[in-house]
Amino acid sequence: MKIWVDADACPAVIKDILFRAAERTGVPLTLVANHPLRVPRSHGIDVLQVASGADVADQEIVKRLNAGDLVITADIPLASEVIEKAGHALNPRGELYSADNIRGRLNIRDFMDTLRASGIDTGGPPPLSQRDRQSFANNLDTLLTRYVVKNT
Repeated sequence: MKIWVDADACPAVIKDILFRAAERTGVPLTLVANHPLRVPRSHGIDVLQVASGADVADQEIVKRLNAGDLVITADIPLASEVIEKAGHALNPRGELYSADNIRGRLNIRDFMDTLRASGIDTGGPPPLSQRDRQSFANNLDTLLTRYVVKNT
């Protein structure tokens, strides 16, 4: 297992949780972004900088992804591609995307895009709450524990 982070929009507090988890478990972590990022000096934590442009980081993650890898993203189309490649996709708010729920999430996303395109202000997501952070950390820990137990 490797952890890939769609890092351009990933909140700093989530990155910090990921850094600690990678250190604790030894699972490789790569942040993919179209701008330079600062990460702790650590064996197994890397940054992959890609060219600017829509979905360039997403495409690079999908290209490098192996079955069983974990991708941290709020991008629903990316999460869908991850699931198609037998990977795991976890939202920074702690929602684990799955084959059972991704189609519904894509439909809602498309509906909201249609509303925005017609001039309706749909607002943005609420700020990341403590509950979101805890949910993320819990789901991350569950996935990593499963991986570590499976490989020992």
